[in-house]
Amino acid sequence: MIRKVKITDIDEVFKLYKVASNYQKEKKTVVVWPDFDREMVAKEILEKRQFKFLINDEVACIWAITFSDEQIWGEKNKDSAVYIHRIATNPSFRGNNYIYKIVKWAKGFAQKKGIQFIRLDTLGENHKLIEHYKNAGFNFLGIFNLKDTSNLPEHYKKAPVCLFEIDLDKN
Repeated sequence: MIRKVKITDIDEVFKLYKVASNYQKEKKTVVVWPDFDREMVAKEILEKRQFKFLINDEVACIWAITFSDEQIWGEKNKDSAVYIHRIATNPSFRGNNYIYKIVKWAKGFAQKKGIQFIRLDTLGENHKLIEHYKNAGFNFLGIFNLKDTSNLPEHYKKAPVCLFEIDLDKN
């Protein structure tokens, strides 16, 4: 069951971010999530842009969305799109391919709002993650160096970005 994150969930959100960051360190990924700004996350929650997937009232995974992502997507930001960020999975539920459930949800969400594209990005050349997103229905657009990362979280300054999208007009 997918629900909007409530402000009372903020500690759980940060717990899952920390777990994800520790997992990235353990896997020795090129980019490890930094400690995200609490005010930024609280704003996302209040703007109803943070979501959680619940199983038996336990948070299995979380993600955030935005409708503009110019520093990452450049000219493509003019398109009608929903951008998915910071998918973090509760370790008790790891391995259940929640990206498929997120994609299904995002397709319905985008169609209701008349949005053409579902997009996401990841950092570094993580071939396993690239295949995972492709298998979930995303088109892999390539690896790009960002021109301006000044207003992005710190980890965007450490590696090129991999861009993915689903064009609902073609699916």
